[in-house]
Amino acid sequence: MSRAARSVVAVGGEPLAFTRPLPQRFLNFVLFVTVLLSSIAFVEPSPHDVLMIVLLAVSVGARVRFDRKLVPLVILLAVWLVGGCFSLIQVSDQQQNLQYAATSFYLALAAIMFAALFCDGDLIRLSIVRRGYLVAALVATAAGYIGFFHLLPHSDVFLDHDRVSATFKDPNVYAPFLIFPLLLLMIELMTRSVRPLAMAISVFLLGGLFLSFSRGAWGHFVVSAVTAVLLLIVAAPNRRMRGRVMLFSIGAVVAVALLFVLAISIPSVHDLFLERAKTIQPYDVGPGGRFWEQKLALSVILDHPNGLGPFEFSRLFGTQQHDVYMQGFLVYGWLGGIAYLTFVLVTLAIGLRAALLRTPWQYYLIAAYAAFVGEALEGLIVDTDHWRHFFLLLGMIWGLTAATINLRRRQEWRASSYDATRANAA
Repeated sequence: MSRAARSVVAVGGEPLAFTRPLPQRFLNFVLFVTVLLSSIAFVEPSPHDVLMIVLLAVSVGARVRFDRKLVPLVILLAVWLVGGCFSLIQVSDQQQNLQYAATSFYLALAAIMFAALFCDGDLIRLSIVRRGYLVAALVATAAGYIGFFHLLPHSDVFLDHDRVSATFKDPNVYAPFLIFPLLLLMIELMTRSVRPLAMAISVFLLGGLFLSFSRGAWGHFVVSAVTAVLLLIVAAPNRRMRGRVMLFSIGAVVAVALLFVLAISIPSVHDLFLERAKTIQPYDVGPGGRFWEQKLALSVILDHPNGLGPFEFSRLFGTQQHDVYMQGFLVYGWLGGIAYLTFVLVTLAIGLRAALLRTPWQYYLIAAYAAFVGEALEGLIVDTDHWRHFFLLLGMIWGLTAATINLRRRQEWRASSYDATRANAA
């Protein structure tokens, strides 16, 4: 844990980590282990899923506070799940579909739990998540390098058709997982000090992201990085910080370009990059292609207000539509689809306003918000409704937004009390 995190008393008068009651310290330990194991996702249920249940129980035992500002999130997630339950009525394979619905319920509960964990703006807890996530990303990326360069026997287990999937089942899930820690490191380098270790870790993770050869994740990273830079520029407290962010951004673009040239000089990387860099892939167009399926999905959505249920679209038409918003309507019906789209849009709206306000946790919120923006856009070409880290970002944005509102209200109350005291004294 960083020196700054140890020396800061969280908003609301929370004690330092080493003076906190035992339930709070145990909660932070379980939180760290849960996030640490979040990259082990090639088995079902994963260790992370099991620990999430433990984390929920420990959170209840530690009396984690639920802020009333999280009620809209709870309502929208509940409506999303109710829509999914209605769509289950018409499907036959109950076991598989019930498992899908249970996963949705678990992830919605996880988002609410994370929101509650962060709604007091606890810097110690945020630092714990940062450390755990960085180590998890490093472990997954190391596995990806081992697989891609065949450094160990049977290392092909970390590949999916020559693309790095690391400790995940799919390269398109592994690569977006790396973007949040990359943004945390990038923001730290821009706003604090340029540390060699942070730069080395950033390069290491960027290489893992590149070797996934996920076009969606590449675009996701660009969108998220640009969003983070723009937020930092707008929210900069002075011209000096604004200039530092802009100068570092230019340097980062040059450095990434040089690393890219170095990477594609490797023959195996060069050949796969040329194949993946094509704007249109064979599975994108024509009958049965991604775009053809999306057009078909639109007509199916209009004809089925109650949705089809999980897996039914691919069973009927041979493949998925690869659009999470269409997925919301196809699987959860009009009710669930509208709820899903609404909580994504509401999260983007409230997170933007909160991220621009000066708080002790502002940089954490900017990183989470920027990653969420990229993930929301990537949802147009990938089904992201069961990505674990998506719901972590969702909960973090709502929790830190609630913390920001509470801080501003306390500041306004103190200012008004101070003015009233001065007026009485006069």
